[in-house]
Amino acid sequence: MDEQLKELRRLASAKARNRMTETGIPRVAMVQGKIPEHELNAVYDPMVNLILQGSKSMTVGSKTLHYSPASYFVMSVELPAVGTVRPAKTGEPYLAVALTLTPATVGALIADLPEFASAGKTSAGFSVASITPELMDAWVRMLRLMERPADIPALAPVYEREILYRVLQGPHGAMLRDIASPDSAIARVTLAIQRIRRDFAEPLRVETLAQVAAMSESAFHRHFKAVTALSPLQFQKRVRLLQARTLLRVGGKSVTSAAFEVGYESPTQFSREYARAFGLPPGRDAQKLLATHAP
Repeated sequence: MDEQLKELRRLASAKARNRMTETGIPRVAMVQGKIPEHELNAVYDPMVNLILQGSKSMTVGSKTLHYSPASYFVMSVELPAVGTVRPAKTGEPYLAVALTLTPATVGALIADLPEFASAGKTSAGFSVASITPELMDAWVRMLRLMERPADIPALAPVYEREILYRVLQGPHGAMLRDIASPDSAIARVTLAIQRIRRDFAEPLRVETLAQVAAMSESAFHRHFKAVTALSPLQFQKRVRLLQARTLLRVGGKSVTSAAFEVGYESPTQFSREYARAFGLPPGRDAQKLLATHAP
C-alpha cells in the first residue's frame, strides 16, 4: 500500500490547505497542515475520513479514538467532537481526505447488494479501522479525478460506490448499513439528533425526543448513549456551547447575549459550562480566537 499512499499524498497535497478544501468532486474534501482549533471542536457531519499523513485524535463524550495513515475513521451520525491533528514524526504536515456520507447514497448501494444479517446490537456512531489495499485503491481512483475534471460527472459516483462498498465489507459495515435503514437504532437516534440541532435553544425533554425516535424513554436513552457516547442533554449542551462560541467569534455578541440566544437562562451557568468545555471563560476565549485569526 506504500505506493498507493504516496500517490494519494501527491494528489491531495496539490490542493489541500490549512482548512477544509473542496476538490471539485461531490462530497469529497481534504485538508493539509495546521487546522484552527475552533474548526476541530465542532459538530461533525457523517463521513469516511482517511488520514494520509500525520495523525489525528477524535474525542466524543468520554471516548477518544486515535488514527494514523494506516487507519480510517467513520462517523455515521452528526456528532459534537473535539479533534486534534499532529504532523508526521518526520515533520511533514497533517494531510487527510474525507467523503461525506448521505443515507440516500448508502441506501442506493445497499439496495443492489445481497441482504446482510443484522448485527443485533446497537453500534456506536463512530469508529476506527485499519485500511485495506482495496479501499486505498478506490480512493486513488477517486482523487485522480482532480486531474481529469471532465470525468467527474461520469466516474465519481462509481468510485464513491466502490469506497462505500469497501467500507461495508469491513468492521464498519454494520454501522454504515444502519444509516440507510429507517428502523435501525442509529436511524432513529439520527431523527432525535436532527431535532436537537434544530431546536437546541429550546427546552427539550427526553420524553419528547424519545417520541421523535419512536422509542420508549429507557430504550431511547440507552441507544442514544450507545450511538453518540453522550446523553441527549449532554448533546444539546454541547451544541449550545459550540453555537455560542460561533456567535462570540464571528457574530460580535456579548457573553450575556450569546448565553440567552443559545437557550441559557443564567449567564453565570453559561460562563461556568463554557469554561469547562473550552478551557477559558467565554470573553477571554473570544478575544483569543479573534486575535488568532486577525488579518
